[in-house]
Amino acid sequence: MKIETQCLHAGYTPKNTEPRVVPIVQSTTYVYDSTNDIADVFDDPTKSLIYSRFENPTVMAVEEKINALEGGIGAMCTSSGQSAVLCTILNICQAGDSFISTSSIYGGTVNLFAVTFKKMGIECIFVDADASEDEIRAAFKPNTKAVFGETIANPALTVFDIEKFAKIAHENNVPLIVDNTFPTPILCRPIEYGADIVVHSTSKYMDGHAVQVGGVIVDSGNFDWTNGKFPEFTEPDESYHGIVYTKTYGKAAFIVKARMQLMRDFGCYPSAQSAFYLNLGLETLAIRMKRYCENAIKVAEYLASNDKVESVSYPSLKGDKFYDLAKKYLPDGASGVISFVIKGGRDTAVKFMDSLQLASNEVHVADIRTCVLHPASATHRQLTDEQLVACGINGGMIRFSVGLENLEDIINDLEQAFSKI
Repeated sequence: MKIETQCLHAGYTPKNTEPRVVPIVQSTTYVYDSTNDIADVFDDPTKSLIYSRFENPTVMAVEEKINALEGGIGAMCTSSGQSAVLCTILNICQAGDSFISTSSIYGGTVNLFAVTFKKMGIECIFVDADASEDEIRAAFKPNTKAVFGETIANPALTVFDIEKFAKIAHENNVPLIVDNTFPTPILCRPIEYGADIVVHSTSKYMDGHAVQVGGVIVDSGNFDWTNGKFPEFTEPDESYHGIVYTKTYGKAAFIVKARMQLMRDFGCYPSAQSAFYLNLGLETLAIRMKRYCENAIKVAEYLASNDKVESVSYPSLKGDKFYDLAKKYLPDGASGVISFVIKGGRDTAVKFMDSLQLASNEVHVADIRTCVLHPASATHRQLTDEQLVACGINGGMIRFSVGLENLEDIINDLEQAFSKI
């Protein structure tokens, strides 16, 4: 990204004007040479920038970086992970359609799928993450348009069998959408296993410092939208000069439609400042993910040996139900998030958490700092008891997000908190 700069001393203009970091283009709008140039861009927004409600140079630089990390054909950042999921589903489904999702997903996403989408006339059909192929196939309806799952579920830490679900989704001519927030593309690249669309909450590990809320959608460019099930991609869009996305944009039809229709109408685009912060996190992502995994496996082993802990869920821990799937999809580690059930139920879990000193009790996860949360009281509070069970959550469950602090300090903090229950 070239930026014209001029030194204040004697009007000197340096020859090298390439910035060392992604610059913040703090502007809502852009200037054109003529009225016809503006008209041309409104005919085809991929020709140039229109407005920072749905595109901005700083954000676009970050989109290109995340797209390269995931191995896609194009990406679009959003104002949150929830808005990334929202836009992805609405880009495919409309009133009268359905889609399939695993049940052990983030509580906010459960509410979006089961309550808000229902009000829009879109049905979510939930299946177990470890359902058999026949059970998954039986969940499909004639109006089913997509399949959704989280690579590592938050906070149940089930591992999504991407290849199995991709195979069944493609048998039914629908795309597979994978939320890859916890592994990030450093630990898993779902597109390589058959995923068609990947989403992230960039607020988590990609940022890593708890300074910005954001999301992103990455399009693999691999799904065939011309298979007869998706007329909104193959028939003229009345809201955009009758453009046919598959004809004009080919493999990038999904991500261009998401920007031209949904981002245009919803405007859930991140600010240039947010993208700048996100980029700083991306520059250290590979190094940080390695350290998170190193710390987390040691903490998981410590928790598994503690007689006050009923069970530990961490896919890279030997004996974990999803250990084999983790070896397949997450050979370099399963992120820094651990879920464990403490003996004594909800009251004991709360007392333990309130006794922690180094770990922060907060509504966040995947930070450089160790943090802890009680899902049944927080992120999944709106769920019924039946939904909590389906998500793999009980009152004694604690989500423990291991940070980058000294490992001995983290374990010492756990030990002193255990001593107080």
